[in-house]
Amino acid sequence: MSSRDLVLGRVRRALADTGRDDTPYEQAVPRDYLREHGERSVAQTVDLLAENLADYRAIVHRCTDGELADLVARLLEERGSASVLVPPGLDDDWLAASDVTRIADQVESSPHELDQVESVVTGCAVAIAETGTIVLDGSPDQGRRRITLVPDHHICVVRVPGQVVSSVPEALERLDPARPLTWISGPSATSDIELDRVEGVHGPRTLEVVLVASSASSAATS
Repeated sequence: MSSRDLVLGRVRRALADTGRDDTPYEQAVPRDYLREHGERSVAQTVDLLAENLADYRAIVHRCTDGELADLVARLLEERGSASVLVPPGLDDDWLAASDVTRIADQVESSPHELDQVESVVTGCAVAIAETGTIVLDGSPDQGRRRITLVPDHHICVVRVPGQVVSSVPEALERLDPARPLTWISGPSATSDIELDRVEGVHGPRTLEVVLVASSASSAATS
């Protein structure tokens, strides 16, 4: 008898006296929980996102789409980055004002090679206000997961308000569970048994989030 047969045999014995449950998956778990906590306007939702991002030690910036290229260039210059990793579908206009060397996301790039790149700039799939979480799904403007985990500095652009939702349930409705989802709440950090916080262990040490609104929407709310 193989180990597989042994394990499966134990599972069958453990389930022998368990009744069959034919409840459809959609009805198996009650979905009567709150979809969001409190009522907020669009502006208040974006403000909550910014507040929670900052609470997780992300650095938050706001600008219009016309100001984005200059802001990204300034952030890379202040960081002293000589190179920036670029996903294949990133909007060229985002880096139009920067003369930093662009490194393409390539399958053959080794972790060591990625570690030599100072910064990475990506978009996102959705941002969750109540948890201060940015979700990446591997779309062309975000690239593969590892390009946002190895470099030490991540600039993530969030389109406001189109990519901002209040709650996790609302975010899940927008996401494809079959895609490689990365959920980011602040820069990478961990604590040892003495509760000493160490950043940059499992991902970027510095996370900068740019909340960018279209010039038209900014003018309408001003």
